[in-house]
Amino acid sequence: MHYGEIKNCDIANGEGVRVTLFVSGCTNHCKNCFQPQTWDFCYGQPFTAETEEHLMTLLAPDHINGLTLLGGEPFEPENQRALVPFLRRVRERFPGKSIWSFSGFTLEEMQTDGAHPRCEVTDEMLSLLDVLVDGRYVDELHDISLRFRGSSNQRLIDLKETRRQGKLVLWDK
Repeated sequence: MHYGEIKNCDIANGEGVRVTLFVSGCTNHCKNCFQPQTWDFCYGQPFTAETEEHLMTLLAPDHINGLTLLGGEPFEPENQRALVPFLRRVRERFPGKSIWSFSGFTLEEMQTDGAHPRCEVTDEMLSLLDVLVDGRYVDELHDISLRFRGSSNQRLIDLKETRRQGKLVLWDK
């Protein structure tokens, strides 16, 4: 996996102050995507053990609320396979910090057997997340008043509550 950028002290992509990892590779190719360079799976730098350690260092301060995954597309199968071991380590080391992920795929697409982007680690990746912002960016539905999303079709899903209640629960804090 490659990544395009790491931001520390990000307040635009999730609740509180966050560390944000922009992964590379996306097959959605949304019209007027804000980062089309990240569609290329080889854009940026390789995601290495050193990259992981750098992210762990950035996540350590108490004022950091958590980690956010953006793209590109974190839920492309090859990205999921690289991210799951890393997310396990984040959960282990920082159990009180939240993990958010943005995806152009919907939760329903991720849960449908045989559908792209579902693969052998999708369920585990979803289990490691607190909030999923799902759905493709739709330029015609762009709305700058929306919190943590670009178009009105996108949902902020509270995955912890969704798992607890056994039904889809939107995040609304």
